[in-house]
Amino acid sequence: MNRRQFSLSAAAGLLSLTQTRARAAELAPAFSFPSIDGGTLDTADWRGRPVLVVNTASLCGFSGQLADLQALHETHGPRGLVVLAVPSDSFAQEYDDARQVKEFCTLQFGITLPMTDILPVKGPQAHPFYRWLAETRGFTPGWNFNKVLLDGEGQVVGTWGALTNPQSGAITGAFAPLLPGS
Repeated sequence: MNRRQFSLSAAAGLLSLTQTRARAAELAPAFSFPSIDGGTLDTADWRGRPVLVVNTASLCGFSGQLADLQALHETHGPRGLVVLAVPSDSFAQEYDDARQVKEFCTLQFGITLPMTDILPVKGPQAHPFYRWLAETRGFTPGWNFNKVLLDGEGQVVGTWGALTNPQSGAITGAFAPLLPGS
């Protein structure tokens, strides 16, 4: 290898390293959530897949959306979509105990999608994911059943309020192109 080829090769390697570091800096942080079933749910495990995160509440008038979330999980989960329910009592409409939440969601809606333990989603006690959303995107759930779509790198693609059904064209149209193999 002559000197010019070596210089070009070194420059290409440096460019590749710089691009790799820049790409890593673009990745959103990974977040761990305590699972309602025990253990943890880690967003890093879902890299490469879109994730729809929804703060839920069993006693909310929008709780029927749990059936819609389950339908998304069943229909699009095999294609790569992760639907994560985050039960929260931040709006005083959730049971006091995770066992009650799990029982309600399973018996009423047949929920099999991943669920966290009961977590705050607003204020200083909010889970780190929701604090990150507030700090980086200015988004704080204004009520139960707010939706946040993350792309395969953990970046926020969109946010929707309680009035937007999880199966709406706005949400399905946003995650469909992000599904692996799309």
